[in-house]
Amino acid sequence: MSHLSPVVQRLRITFGKSGSLKYTGNLDVAKIWERVLRRANLPILYTQGFNTRARIQLAMPLPLGITSDCEILDVSLREAIEFDEPTLRDQLLAVAPPGLTIQRIVQVDPRAATLHSLVESAEYRIRFHDAIDRVCLQQKIDQIMCRESIIVDRIRRRKRSVMDIRPLIFDLNLDSDDDLVAHLSVGDRGNLRPDQIIELLDLQRLHHSVHRFRLHTLQD
Repeated sequence: MSHLSPVVQRLRITFGKSGSLKYTGNLDVAKIWERVLRRANLPILYTQGFNTRARIQLAMPLPLGITSDCEILDVSLREAIEFDEPTLRDQLLAVAPPGLTIQRIVQVDPRAATLHSLVESAEYRIRFHDAIDRVCLQQKIDQIMCRESIIVDRIRRRKRSVMDIRPLIFDLNLDSDDDLVAHLSVGDRGNLRPDQIIELLDLQRLHHSVHRFRLHTLQD
């Protein structure tokens, strides 16, 4: 016997995190969104059972300390609402905390694939607030991009592993403002964080900030 999905409508929200929100972890961001959606009187769908949870899914965890304007959230609704993007955006922003911005809201098929399975890579802009030697940094970037493999040791949950991170680096380049733009793998293929690139370039001693400005999905 088939069971109909309890999801009547699904909204996909592209949003940003800035200010003090950049120090808010993934689980807390989901809780913030739950409060925002409740205060905006959206009919959120909750899981069944003793410990119910809002049917909210974030595309990809954002490392602490990083700002973004491209995060993606799916929210499942138990009732359909009249969809008008500008009105809905204003409705949500009116009850959102400082630092939470909304770029876009769209409707997606309730049966669509999960966000986590769709995201392939992310682009980050790393800004150095200390002076850098552009020529020297460009040479380091060229050396990395020319290598066929980059073997690193990783310790996770007290287990040590060796892996090749070169396939996870899609592109590194310096823009006209001397910001380092890094296009890195995330998701099921493997995750590479901006701080690992900074360490690889031996730049961790320099004061810097990181901004995620694009998530690439299979639908792009």
